[in-house]
This record gives sequence, C-alpha cells and structure tokens, in this order.
Amino acid sequence: MKKIAIIGAGTMGNGIAHVFAQAGYNVNLIDISENALSKALATIEKNLDRLVKKERLTLAGKKKTLANLSLSTDMKAGLAGVDLVIEAATENVDIKLSIFKKMDELAPKKAILATNTSSISITKIAAVTSRPTKVIGMHFMNPVPIMKLVEIIRGYSTSNVTTKKIMDLSMALKKVPVEVQDYPGFVANRILMPMINEAIITLNEGVAGVYEIDTVMKLGMAHPMGPLQLADFIGLDVCLAILNVLHTGLGNPKYAPAPLLVNMVMAGKLGRKSGEGFYQYTAGSKDLIVSSSFR
Repeated sequence: MKKIAIIGAGTMGNGIAHVFAQAGYNVNLIDISENALSKALATIEKNLDRLVKKERLTLAGKKKTLANLSLSTDMKAGLAGVDLVIEAATENVDIKLSIFKKMDELAPKKAILATNTSSISITKIAAVTSRPTKVIGMHFMNPVPIMKLVEIIRGYSTSNVTTKKIMDLSMALKKVPVEVQDYPGFVANRILMPMINEAIITLNEGVAGVYEIDTVMKLGMAHPMGPLQLADFIGLDVCLAILNVLHTGLGNPKYAPAPLLVNMVMAGKLGRKSGEGFYQYTAGSKDLIVSSSFR
C-alpha cells in the first residue's frame, strides 16, 4: 500500500492525511469544498510547524510530508490507482452510504474501502458495495497526529486478509491498532458516550455545576479532560449522533440521549466548534475562557 485517498477534509480527515503523508505515503485528500481543503492544508502546516518547533520533525521532513500530499475536489481523479480509501465525512449514515457507493464505483477493485466512523455499522456500510470483504472500520482518535489508538472494526464479511493488512498498516503509522467486532459504538464510544451522557444528566439534575463535575473526574479519576469539556471538544452534535446509534442499535433505554444534550444541539450550541457548549470559547480561538450559564 503506497497510495491512499482520504475523503473529507475536516478535523479527522486532515489529521489522517497528515499522519499518512508524514509516514511516507502518497495521499490524495478529497473534499467537495475548496475552502475545506484550504483550511485542511493550513491546519496540517500548522501542526507540522509545531513538530518542527519541538524538534520532533526537521524542516526537510516537513517539506517531504507536504510533497506527499495532494488536494482535490474531483473524487474520480482522486481515487485513480489508490490502494486504500478512508472515508472521514460527517457522522451521518445516509451521507456515508452515499459516499461508499461512489467509492465502490470509482476506486480500483483491488482497493480496500475503510471508514473512520465512530459508531455506524461497518456491515451496513459494506452492504452497499460490491466488495464487502474489503470494507473495514478504521476509527482514529482525535487529535489524530497525537493519539496512538486506532479501532479496527471488522464487519460481518470483512476478510482476514483485509483485517491483517489494515492492522499492519496502522502499526506502520506507529499507531496501536485494536481489533473489535461490529456492534454499535464499538468499544471506545460504547463506554465513553454513556459516561458523557451521565455527566450531562448530573448537570441537568443540579447535582453539581460544569466546573465541579469536570474537576471531580479530572482530579478524582485522573482523566486528562472532564466529560463535559470533552463533549465540547468532540462536538455535542457528534455525541448526540453516537448516542442515537447506541440507543437504536442496542434498544436499551440507558443509552437514550439526555434531553439537555438534545436541546443544546437544537439551539446550535455544539461546543468548541460553535464557540459555546458547556463552556464558552473566544472567537477564532480554541482556548477555554469561562464555563457556561449552567453553573
């Protein structure tokens, strides 16, 4: 595997493109938006500059990484001759199914089709393709250049050969792959999202405020980030989407999204990316400034 295509230039997509390009792979980053591609490139350059400043990457290494990266709004051209395609679009099942139909049509028959989904069934995605044995989940953690874990999710028909190739590829990226089976939320979000949801319920019931809940989990449980701040970081809309997948897929009321979370998403309070969630953020900055009015 030498030529990789990434579909979706958002936070996850540009991070995945970064790590593959830095590892020496030829990467086509594809998005329907020129603006999204420009922002992605700026983000990658900024992250590379940070590595250079920390002396974890040379200037020559930065130039080589950028030289390995191509940007395109043309999916047909971007998928020509690739060995692997990784879909990193928004966490919406209809969007992902539509993209996978196009990926299957346009990518070489030898190519493996992967998705960075954090909760949606790999089996369901694979079913819209003509190559279900070559469809697999490759769930990177955010921020991708820093986090080591990759959940490798096998669909019902995913072959042993495909799984081994993706496990080996993940290790070549200096990541730690963990193989899991195709059940709603996989492992990471099946455990993480109920914790975040319970923190939101605890807040809504007035047990404690935003700062207090996050402080308990940081200092009492040694979490690097409290669950409410983490929800803001992930995006409250993403948290809601994953909880809906868990609730629908497992049929257990314990996964029902907290009403407060539903209301915040409807109100456009999505966390850091919208400037306000459980905390408020300075305009144009990702720095935390004050907790929200829930205290």
